Amino acid sequence: MAKGEPNRMDFERPFVRSLLRPLALAGALAAAIVCLGCAEHHYYRVYDPYYHDYHRWDAAEVTYYNQWATETHHDPHRDFRTLNKDDQKDYWTWRHNHH
Repeated sequence: MAKGEPNRMDFERPFVRSLLRPLALAGALAAAIVCLGCAEHHYYRVYDPYYHDYHRWDAAEVTYYNQWATETHHDPHRDFRTLNKDDQKDYWTWRHNHH
């Protein structure tokens, strides 16, 4: 490279940076949208065989379940699906009386 001749890297760096910034921003935005979508659909349906209806087991149902567990001295960290049938029946009876 001759004296006074511009370094080739001086031209490439701003060009590369100008391409990477929008890509990084788009990637961050896409990740945020995906995370919001996942949080919105974090639930499952549970069938109540005693009242013959389905319940959407989401954050609201978890709140009711934790209240029931506290009032009846059950472990609120235990998954509802692992309770025995009698405890599940007790929960559904309690739940239908606490709209």
